[in-house]
Amino acid sequence: MEEQAVAERQPVVEGTSATQINQAPLAPALVWLMAITCGLVVANIYYNQPLLAEIGRTFRLSESEVSLVATITQVGYTLGLLFVVPLGDKRERKGLILALILAAAVCMAAAAFAPTFALLAAASLCIGIFSAVPQLLMPMAASLASDEERGRVVGKVMSGLLIGVLLSRTISGYVGAHFGWRTMFWIGAAVMVLLTGILARMLPRNQPNFQGSYGGLLKSLGTLTRDLPVLRRSALVAGCMFAGFSAFWTTLVFFLESDTYHYGSEAAGLFGLIGASGAFAASFAGKSADRKGPDFGINLGILLFVGAYGLLASGGYYLVGLVVAVVILDVGQQMTHISNQARIFNLLPEARSRLNTVYMTAAFLGASMGSLVGAWAWSHFHWPGVCGVGLAFGGIAYLLNRFYGRGAEVPAPAR
Repeated sequence: MEEQAVAERQPVVEGTSATQINQAPLAPALVWLMAITCGLVVANIYYNQPLLAEIGRTFRLSESEVSLVATITQVGYTLGLLFVVPLGDKRERKGLILALILAAAVCMAAAAFAPTFALLAAASLCIGIFSAVPQLLMPMAASLASDEERGRVVGKVMSGLLIGVLLSRTISGYVGAHFGWRTMFWIGAAVMVLLTGILARMLPRNQPNFQGSYGGLLKSLGTLTRDLPVLRRSALVAGCMFAGFSAFWTTLVFFLESDTYHYGSEAAGLFGLIGASGAFAASFAGKSADRKGPDFGINLGILLFVGAYGLLASGGYYLVGLVVAVVILDVGQQMTHISNQARIFNLLPEARSRLNTVYMTAAFLGASMGSLVGAWAWSHFHWPGVCGVGLAFGGIAYLLNRFYGRGAEVPAPAR
């Protein structure tokens, strides 16, 4: 196994204790609480996607200009991953999570109130930064789970996150169509306040073991990236997959409002409900990672992803073809993502928050790039251009997973 091979030469990271403390398995109720929290918080990032056309009309912006709202939010999320999530290996996690969710509530309210596009963009950046909570909960769940059930637990928690990503578009599209886009941000702010109260009572305290400084914490990100080729490969594959995924969801509302369909934001949101099937794939991917190894799920996921974009290019102009392709696209994306995370969480248990930081930073840099490239492709080449972008990112992901860093791995000795 490639994870075993890397384990033979794990990096020594300043301030990190390699001593592992045996902990009781995660209670099912706590797993569900983490899953629901992930879904509700990550939804903050995606509420704006079905609303882009309406926001553009409010501020009299072109499609490419208003698409910056989605891009800026994802950039903010990437900054949160890079500078906030590593604190999960140093600070008590419950207090950190509660502070972030309250800050997200304030930023959601600011977005709802924003009288200018500049203020909306600034609020969107901060929403992204403070909505990085799921990436603190994911390593927590992985650390508390046993080796035998880690993939399944991560998959279950990730299912909540994925449902939040996809249903956020459905809810946002409906609310935007009937009550206006600002209402959706007010609702999101209220949900964050309510969630803070629930977590304050139910989420256990969780103290990590990193003893170094914040600077040492950030410096160790480079050490981990340099010394773990599996981490680099997983991060690059994730960046490409998230780029292709984001290119689709950022431009879908424009495609649905075009002469092909003449649908509005509510229809775009309903496609999020269709794509929720990807959440069920998360559980399957986690179990397959436990049984067959992560590479199986990664390869299968990339194959489905590329096939979905092929179907979008040829059959996306027909409603049935578009619906089927969305299901396949989401299943492929989530299988790749869960299997990738299961792979990196096996590398260095005491640094899981930082491993997740490296991985998810690459993923959301890819998502931000995908939003930009997707909007550019739509503006210049419309739907064929978007499909070409998705196929290109999927193809690059396959090549990276097949070839990148394989020669740098050291075979594990016979045991």
